[in-house]
Amino acid sequence: MRGWWQDLTDLVLPAECSGCGKPRTVLCPRCRAALGGAVPRRVRPVPEPPGLPAVHAAAVYADEVRATLLAHKERGRLALAAPLGAALAGAVRAGLREAATGPRPGAVSVPVECGRSAVAGSGAARGQAPVLLVPVPSARAAVRARGHDPARRIALAAAGELRRSGIAARVLAVLRQRRAVSDQARLDSRQRLDNLAGALGTVPGGARLLLAGPVVLVDDLMTTGASLREAARAVKSAVYAARVREEMGEHRAGGPRKEGNPVYRAAEFVGADDAGDVICAAVVAASPDSFVDKQELTENARRCR
Repeated sequence: MRGWWQDLTDLVLPAECSGCGKPRTVLCPRCRAALGGAVPRRVRPVPEPPGLPAVHAAAVYADEVRATLLAHKERGRLALAAPLGAALAGAVRAGLREAATGPRPGAVSVPVECGRSAVAGSGAARGQAPVLLVPVPSARAAVRARGHDPARRIALAAAGELRRSGIAARVLAVLRQRRAVSDQARLDSRQRLDNLAGALGTVPGGARLLLAGPVVLVDDLMTTGASLREAARAVKSAVYAARVREEMGEHRAGGPRKEGNPVYRAAEFVGADDAGDVICAAVVAASPDSFVDKQELTENARRCR
C-alpha cells in the first residue's frame, strides 16, 4: 500500500525524468551527465552570421538534452532551472577562459578559486566589475503563454553557480523586443537574420547598467545564431550611445578631450575589452552541426552514456 509520504512525493516531484522518462526524479543521473557532463565547446552555426560573438555551448541539442530544455521552456518544469543553470555556467566559464587567453588586446586574467578565471578590463581586474549575464529576451506573448521567461530563469541560476565558484556575476535582463517578429520555426538562417534585424533594444536606463562590467550574452539554445547576433548588436548600440552621452557631458562641462575627436572617441568603443563590451556568449545547448570539432563531440557524447 502506498504511504502518505509517497503521495506527498508525487506532489513535490515530477512523475518522470524530463530527459528520458525515468520515474520519480527531476533529472536522472544519465540525463544530468548528458546535459553537463561534457566539456563545454566552442560552437559556430553554418553559415555563421557576421557580428556573432564567440559562443560556447554545454551540450548538443538532441535526445535527452532537447527533451529537458523543452520540458523547462514549454511545460514549466521549473525545478530544471538549477541543472540547466549549472550547465550554462560551465559554458560561461569556457567563454571567459577563451577570452582571457585569446588574442584580445588589453585583456587580463583574474585568478579565482580552483584555477578558474574571469576576464575583464581594468575595472574588473581591480575586483570592481562583475561579469554581466544578459539573457536574450523572449517575446512578451511567449512569456505570458508560458508563465515564465526561460532564458532569464536559467541565467539567474547560472549567476548563482558562478558566484559560488568564485566568479562575480549578476544578471541584467535589460533587452526587450522593440517590435513584433515572425515565428522563427520555419525560417532559414537568412530569413531569421532579416526577421530579427533591429528587433531588440534596451529598457530605459539599461544602457547605463551595461557599463557596470563586461557582458556575456546567454540563452538556452543556439541554432542559427540570429538571436545572439541581434542581442550583441543591441548591447553594442546601447553602450555606444551611453558612452557618447557621457563624452558629450564631459565636453560641455569642460572635461578632458581626446585630440582629433573631441566628443565621440568612437574608435575606442569597438572591441574595447572593458565594461559594457560583449566579450562572448554562452548557451546550454546548440545544434549538432554547429560544434567545431565533431570528433571530440562524438567522444564526449560516448563518455556521457
